[in-house]
Amino acid sequence: MHFTLYSRSYCHLCQDMLDALLLLQAPGKPFTVDVIDIDASSDASLLARFDELVPVLFGDLAQPELCHYFLDEAAVRRCLA
Repeated sequence: MHFTLYSRSYCHLCQDMLDALLLLQAPGKPFTVDVIDIDASSDASLLARFDELVPVLFGDLAQPELCHYFLDEAAVRRCLA
């Protein structure tokens, strides 16, 4: 499983979401997380899209977001199942 977290380097909510997400990693069922800093990205559309929503977590970029601002543990667990 792979997650994408859109974030900002100075955002405590972003770090909180990453920390909470990593706590859900079960032994024998690892997942990866790409953390993308929308301010440092060369893709200006990310800043326009996620500016006021970060952190934003996706399990599949072709699907709607799993959550923003705070980790939705139930949504993440459904995605992992």
